[in-house]
Amino acid sequence: MKQNKYDDANFFSAYKQMPRSIKGLEGAGEWHVFQSLLPELRNKSVLDLGCGFGWHCRYVREQQAASVIGVDISENMLQKAREQTADPAITYLQMPIEDIDFAPSQFDIAISSLAFHYIRSFDAICKKVHACLKPGGAFIFSVEHPIFTSRKEQDWYFDDQGNRLHWPVDHYQSEGLRETTFLTENVVKYHRTISTYFNDLIGAGFAVKAVNEPMPSNEMLQTDAAMKDENRRPMFLIISAEKTQVSS
Repeated sequence: MKQNKYDDANFFSAYKQMPRSIKGLEGAGEWHVFQSLLPELRNKSVLDLGCGFGWHCRYVREQQAASVIGVDISENMLQKAREQTADPAITYLQMPIEDIDFAPSQFDIAISSLAFHYIRSFDAICKKVHACLKPGGAFIFSVEHPIFTSRKEQDWYFDDQGNRLHWPVDHYQSEGLRETTFLTENVVKYHRTISTYFNDLIGAGFAVKAVNEPMPSNEMLQTDAAMKDENRRPMFLIISAEKTQVSS
């Protein structure tokens, strides 16, 4: 059974209060890097996996993408996305990312923001995305950084006064399920190493084009004092890849 915390009332209520939920892309600390890795979007067909409130879907249409399909498991997320979207070129589909089954070479570009660490098998997703991309198609995604997901606690070590001492990394090579706390308890995520992300992409027929471990923008550092600690360890990993082989 695939976990769907976003349709849990307590979780969704807390999620709606996050800066990225209120401010959209400008409230996402990694957006300035993700945006810089996107290819030309004009007249392209785009797939957004884990589209949430639809911020990325609406952005790519603003850049004159021809069409966008956003996929998300959560009814709550898609209801909010539809409320904020008045564009017939954007289609929202409710389904788990693992269940996508699109036509071969249907899309020019596939994107995903902070969704794949909820997915058990990244390898399977890579193969599905590869199959539905056109030759030369782009695949850009962000995930929580593996040093962030390695421990189930996913938190700093603190001293007796509550000061952040350092970010601990443990059990890094032990991939798999982590039951952690994010907004509420018992949130299931999946840890995998950086090498697994790369090797699964390469094994599916992708060429890795760019890798980034983003820091907050200067503007965000100036407006939010809490962001200075985000420069002490990477919270996100962003990868840009290209379909270079035909599906077998």
